This record gives sequence, C-alpha cells and structure tokens, in this order.
Amino acid sequence: MKGRDFRALNLGALWQGLMRDGGAGNRIVPPTGFTAQLTLFSAGAMAFLAVFALALALATGRLAERWSSELAGSVTVRVSAPMDEQAAATQATMQVLATTPGAGQPRLLPSDEVADLLVPWFGPDMPVDALPVPSLIELPVAGEDFDAEGLRLRLQAEAPGAVLDDHTEWRRPLVTAANRLRVLGIVSLLLIGAASASMITLAAKAALAANGQVIRVLRLIGARDITIATAFVRRFTKRAAIGATVGTLCGMAGIAMLPGMSAAGGFLTGLGFQGWGWLLPLLIPVIAAAVGFFATRWAALTMLGAVR
Repeated sequence: MKGRDFRALNLGALWQGLMRDGGAGNRIVPPTGFTAQLTLFSAGAMAFLAVFALALALATGRLAERWSSELAGSVTVRVSAPMDEQAAATQATMQVLATTPGAGQPRLLPSDEVADLLVPWFGPDMPVDALPVPSLIELPVAGEDFDAEGLRLRLQAEAPGAVLDDHTEWRRPLVTAANRLRVLGIVSLLLIGAASASMITLAAKAALAANGQVIRVLRLIGARDITIATAFVRRFTKRAAIGATVGTLCGMAGIAMLPGMSAAGGFLTGLGFQGWGWLLPLLIPVIAAAVGFFATRWAALTMLGAVR
C-alpha cells in the first residue's frame, strides 16, 4: 500500500471513530480538564446567584404591592388633648369619622395595641396609661368617594385635637424603595446571564485553542467548520446545563431554609418563592443551556473562521 493510501486509510478510520459513540464531541472536546471544570463551576455559581436574584425581584414586587394596598386601604387619626379632655375629644372625633362618606367603621386602638406600637422605641415595660399618649383611631377606606383632604378640614373644624394621617409620607418612600429593589434584582439577573456567557465563551475558546492539532486533522479529512463547532457546542451546552441544575437546586434549598415571617419578626416578610413561584427557578438551567449554546457557537465559529 502506498504512503498516500495508507494515510488516507488512517484518516478515514479516524473520522469514522470520531463520528461513532455519541458523536464527534466525545473525541474532539476533552471530557475533563480545566475548561470542563471552569464551565461547570461558573454555570453552577451563576445559577445559584440567579436563584437569589429572582427571589429578590419577586419578593420585592409582592412587598411593594402589599405595602401600597394595605397603607392605601386605611388611614389613622391621632387625637391629642389634655388628660381631662382626652375622652371627650376622642368621642367627638369618632362621631365625625362615623359620618364620613367612603369610610368604614372607625376603631379606637386599645392601650395594649398602642403599647405594642411603642415597644421598639420605649421598651416593653413602658406604662402607657401613666403617659400622655394620644388616642389612635384606625379608619378603613371603604369607597372611592373617600376624600382625605375634606376629612382633614372637617376634623380641624369639629375636632381641633384630631390629626389625619393617610400614610402618604410613609407609603411613597416604601413603595419606591421596593420597586427599586425589584429593578435591581432584574438587572442582577441580566448581569449574571452576561457573566455566564462571557465565562463559557472564554472556556470554549481555550478548548478550541488547546485542540488546534485535532481541528487541523479534521479539516484534512474534510470536516466542515460547522461540524467541528457542533461538537464543541454540544459538549459545552451539556456542561452548562448540568452545572446550572446543581446550582439551582442548591439555591432553592437555601431559599427554603430562610426564616419565615414570624421567625424574622416581619422584616423578611415574603422573601423567597410562594406557590407556583417555586417553578420559576427551574427555568434557570434551561436559560443557562441556551446561553451556553449561543455563546459556544459564536466562539467556535469565530475562532474557526479566523484560524485557517
């Protein structure tokens, strides 16, 4: 057999071996090495962070809606008067509130509830009854014809010691802060996706550079660039999906271990996933695989087109 025929036979056998047993990716792209470890680790770490960013975005969205609805659904009237006139001023205020259009049944907060409101500032042992604490009346908003400004003017005329608080000063900054946190969570998700694409691209280019000799041999036996690129795309997409799956499961476990509303004193109210929201993190491995697919495809075709 001539040398040229012998080389052709060897190259043909090599091509058949590469295309056997799971495709060319099993032989062209090394299954282990620093590129494989880098892809798995980066995909897992980014998926882990993406779970918390998604939880932050969803929780702050629910928080903004709840704060807006709860604070807008009621107003508070504070009645301040001398000790001997406090009861009469409170009774006059209750009569005005009971005849307010669009308002529900007013409720005078008992002393124990007022004491609970003052605990963060004065401690649990403060004697509320011995202090000149104003009376607090909770007034639910029952209709759209409720006029806060009109009620405020009416209280000034009929109950001078009563002050209406419609929570505007508290509601606006709280809702604004929650909405900004939600935007921050969405931006974090986008940055995590961009960082994942960058790391997978670098890993794919490193693998292509390390296997330059194999790529040249494949071109000699007639392999097209798209065929070689497909082998790298298949391998790196699989690695990104596996790493992201592990990272997502770890992130969901971490979210599940967060304290609830009662354990956190209400500060972490709603942080995490609720109901069908637990299915949303399962999309992260799918998105990670898509990011790995397009990033590797672009990197492979770019490098193969540049190296001829």
